[in-house]
Amino acid sequence: MITGVNHVTLSVSDVDRSINFYMDLLGFAIRLRGPTSAYLEAGTLWLALVADPEVRRRPLPEYTHVAFSVAPGDLQILKDTVLRAGVAQWQEPETPQSFYFLDPDGHKLELHSGDLQSRLRDRDREKPSGVTINSQ
Repeated sequence: MITGVNHVTLSVSDVDRSINFYMDLLGFAIRLRGPTSAYLEAGTLWLALVADPEVRRRPLPEYTHVAFSVAPGDLQILKDTVLRAGVAQWQEPETPQSFYFLDPDGHKLELHSGDLQSRLRDRDREKPSGVTINSQ
């Protein structure tokens, strides 16, 4: 039985640049640094960065992305920090609980201050056609 996400691995073109991005802008702590990889940690998230000469240079066209949990009071602070650094935004948020941006290799990321239960409550209030909500 799956109990959660163990870790997320991102292919990167420059490990040092990515370490700086995730540490300086988003507050990750470095736990391991090797010649072609690094392990970073934020809360319970283990993020592995691995050098890959084949990494793409722009975002994938699909909606796939990684969302990082942030406290509601920290969302605007982190958003402002990221924008001041000149980081590109890839989508306008539908709700004030989200901010969408790109890392240096074009990985689509999100800062999100809600959780699954709050999202389900929001969707239940919206009553979208054809949607069934199982809150248990």
